[in-house]
Amino acid sequence: MEIFFLVFVALFSVINPLGCIPIFVGLTQDYTKHERRRVALWAAIDVALILLVSFFVGEYVLQFFGISIDALRIAGGLIIASSGFSLLSGKFSRTRGVTKDVETDAQSRDDIALTPLAIPMLAGPGSISLLIAMHQDYTSTLEIILLCAAILAVSSVIFFVLKSAHYLSKILGASGIVAISRIIGFIVIAIGVQYIISSITNVFKL
Repeated sequence: MEIFFLVFVALFSVINPLGCIPIFVGLTQDYTKHERRRVALWAAIDVALILLVSFFVGEYVLQFFGISIDALRIAGGLIIASSGFSLLSGKFSRTRGVTKDVETDAQSRDDIALTPLAIPMLAGPGSISLLIAMHQDYTSTLEIILLCAAILAVSSVIFFVLKSAHYLSKILGASGIVAISRIIGFIVIAIGVQYIISSITNVFKL
């Protein structure tokens, strides 16, 4: 179960669904409770599908473009660390591609579960590159099953967080969400730096 918890914590930290609460509340302020639950459910399902596809297919995409796994880990580490710094500075929504134009466009559409919620807010480049790299680290059947279970567990947490977003925003408040995001940001930076260090070490060993 160690793999399950490691993957769960890493994915949860990088995705940081708590940081999406203010954006979700803003996009669904005119929705009914049933509509918010539906959007939250489909956003979580979309994230799970995107992450699973990234894990199983990402390696072949790398091979097609001739990108080494160490290059991906360094690039992914930089993206993850950058996301962590954005969390610490309170500017994470900008790194998720949620500009004012995107938010306005989302509010004018009926379905916002896939975009901008699932992509790019939740399943972004950081989580996708993380899973592609993990495909090289976890190869046995049991490890793959545990990793997929961790992805589904994170998606379930995303559903409950988004479903309760309006309630959590009142309980935690803006300052509470920022405080939690900054703590998570520190963990995210550490994950990114570790990926960069391990990749550079592998390159010099070669």
